[in-house]
Amino acid sequence: MAKSGRALWTQAINGGGKLSGAAPLSRAPAKNRIASEKRAIAAARAICGRRVEGVVLGIDPSLRGTGLSVIEARADGTLEYIESLTIKNHPSLSMPECLARILTQTLAIIKRTNPVCAAIEQSVYVQNFRTALILGSSRGAAIAAAASQRLEVFEYPPLRIKQAVIGYGRASKEQVAKSVAAIVGCPVLPPDEADASAAALTHIFTHKQ
Repeated sequence: MAKSGRALWTQAINGGGKLSGAAPLSRAPAKNRIASEKRAIAAARAICGRRVEGVVLGIDPSLRGTGLSVIEARADGTLEYIESLTIKNHPSLSMPECLARILTQTLAIIKRTNPVCAAIEQSVYVQNFRTALILGSSRGAAIAAAASQRLEVFEYPPLRIKQAVIGYGRASKEQVAKSVAAIVGCPVLPPDEADASAAALTHIFTHKQ
């Protein structure tokens, strides 16, 4: 028996798989792709609803460019973009100095915006040990900042984040940024901030309280 469109979207967003029967958005002609993206956004929002209310901090960790974004999910079902920033660490800074800046700036945005929780992109497998160490340290600094303020931290795989905000797990960074802007009604954000926003939106759309 064929699954309904609602069932397929639920499977795609919650189960980590690609939406069955849907062509990748990036392969469609530009005009059709835009229409597909809008339908994907509408479908994902209609199915997932907003099970979370309050201010959510999204984090996209990186040693040289950690993205932070704050989005509020209101009781009436609307979303509001509060603020975002990229913690840019110059190559001349040592790793400890970079981690200290990630920690202090994450603490600062938490104290400014008072989020109820944080959502961070989950680490993916990397072959290079040094890359894994750097990414893990960056994540640790941001998570430590959130934990020090007694915030619960939720992790989401990159595939699930893309599916939640655009309906396609292999979407490009540009597609994610445009989708985030359409969902929360803000200008198209820089890549790291858009990815952090997408993490926050994934938590708002899919987490069950």
